[in-house]
Amino acid sequence: MTRCWRNMAAREQFIGLTPNDFYEHNLAHGREVWRRFYDAGRLHVETDERKFDGTPMQIEGDYICMYDAEGRISGHFGIQRDVTERKRVEEKNREQAALLDIATDAIIVRDLEDQVLFWNKGAERVYGWTKDDILGRKAVERIYRQHSTLYEEARALLLQKGEWRGEMPQVTKDGKEIIVESHATLMRDRDGKPQSILFVNTDITERKQLERQFLRTQRMESIGTLAGGIAHDLNNVLGPILTAVQIFKKKLPDEQSQRLIGLLESTVQRGADLVKQVLAFSRGVEGARTLLSVPQLVGEIEKIIKDTFPRSIQIHAKIPKDAWLITGDATQLYQVLMNLCVNARDAMPNGGRLQIEAENVTVDEHYARMHVDASPGPYVAINVIDNGEGIPPHIIDKIFEPFFTTKETGKGTGLRLSTVMGIVKSHGGFVNVYSEESKGAKFRVYLPATKAAETQQAIAELPDLPMGLGELVLLVDDELVIREITGVTLETYGYRVITANDGAEAIALYAQHRSEIAVVVTDMMMPFMDGQATIRALQKLNPNVQVIAVSGLMQNHKSEELITNGGKIIFLHKPYTTEKLLKSLREMLK
Repeated sequence: MTRCWRNMAAREQFIGLTPNDFYEHNLAHGREVWRRFYDAGRLHVETDERKFDGTPMQIEGDYICMYDAEGRISGHFGIQRDVTERKRVEEKNREQAALLDIATDAIIVRDLEDQVLFWNKGAERVYGWTKDDILGRKAVERIYRQHSTLYEEARALLLQKGEWRGEMPQVTKDGKEIIVESHATLMRDRDGKPQSILFVNTDITERKQLERQFLRTQRMESIGTLAGGIAHDLNNVLGPILTAVQIFKKKLPDEQSQRLIGLLESTVQRGADLVKQVLAFSRGVEGARTLLSVPQLVGEIEKIIKDTFPRSIQIHAKIPKDAWLITGDATQLYQVLMNLCVNARDAMPNGGRLQIEAENVTVDEHYARMHVDASPGPYVAINVIDNGEGIPPHIIDKIFEPFFTTKETGKGTGLRLSTVMGIVKSHGGFVNVYSEESKGAKFRVYLPATKAAETQQAIAELPDLPMGLGELVLLVDDELVIREITGVTLETYGYRVITANDGAEAIALYAQHRSEIAVVVTDMMMPFMDGQATIRALQKLNPNVQVIAVSGLMQNHKSEELITNGGKIIFLHKPYTTEKLLKSLREMLK
């Protein structure tokens, strides 16, 4: 009431008034407040009031009773504060905080000692840490794997210039490495002294992955151009040498000369063969293109490798008789399959299982957006699968580069897989590879089908794809792009979708929406808690849970381990077409 008094002409106007006089607008409320006050002997109250001129105000008051010698209330003492402005500022701050929580970016405020003062919902989504997990703690202990030189340099520039922008590697709660685009601003107090640091961080991990894929394609094209030029020059060098060798072979008939000439001829021929491989990588070496039968192509390769590969390697081929025709150079495509099979053999020095499979695939817009080299249309996909040593994650992006090899010196040229890539791309196709260390590898070669097959497929696709009826699907994948694309696709075809970026989040969402979720679609290869562990945890919550397990590399023994008496599991290769996904869902929901 103090500020209210200052607005009055005379403070004396209040002398003699009773509490009820202050609550003319709400006598019942006023009487209740004072009754509680007299009962307890003290009172803290926050209430909406009005000044004598009718202006709304918010009051915060603290009161105590005064007693006479006999213990009866003789009066009271109170302090009232007009907190209207403070409440307005608090409400404004709450509104601003709510707006900050709507933002998809991580908005963080840290003090100069790196302790977190503010952490919005966007930060929770990006890093996985809640406010309770991180407020008051040092950010470096939570979102950095270690003190890096980049972090120290960025901090020094920020304190010096007041602002820093750049990309920063960080880590989420579950240990997943991410890259954020960070804008840090040094906040100052009224005296201009540094007080705190505001960070606005955007998760660009998916974008960087696509950029790397695009740059890798560009690098391969550049290397191909360079390799093609070198190969052309080498051909010009080797050609005259080979011609001269043939002349010397006739003019020097003695045994010693013939032996040396034979050695020289084989060496030159080996060099010429290497040049052919380089040319195959760089531009595919155009040959005669004819209509080819995939079952016949694979059948001939199967026969060769069964006759030549060690008996310790079991060879199995599964090719549908109705596989579409492809147009290509038979010799080059033989080389593609042979190179992949030899690569698989070398990955299984102690024996193992080699599978060759093929299937008709229609690549739609959904699928094409998930792979930078793909275009919509009909393809025949040929898989070469082994259960050998696998490919370490840190080199998987390099395996198609020419002359890259992990073999000992003299045991490999590093041209086998680069030749595969060059030939496949020259045929208008593309290659995917999936691998886990010690669990094998799968090379999936996509070759465009003929126009006849395309027409046949177009006719087959005239019926509408199966629609959903509003069923709720839980979609689990650690790749944001795949979650977004697949989620939009499912919603377009009549499903409702909730998404989780890892197994732990999936289990929490399933526990919350168990009665509504009809199907769980989960990636099998996720960090920390993979699909297999996620499915087992879901089966504990509900033995009858229905799951579509998605993977680029699915071992048979894993499939058997996941199948239970009550639950139902369908396995789907990744990346998958809209048609396959929708048909799998329809089959699951029968």
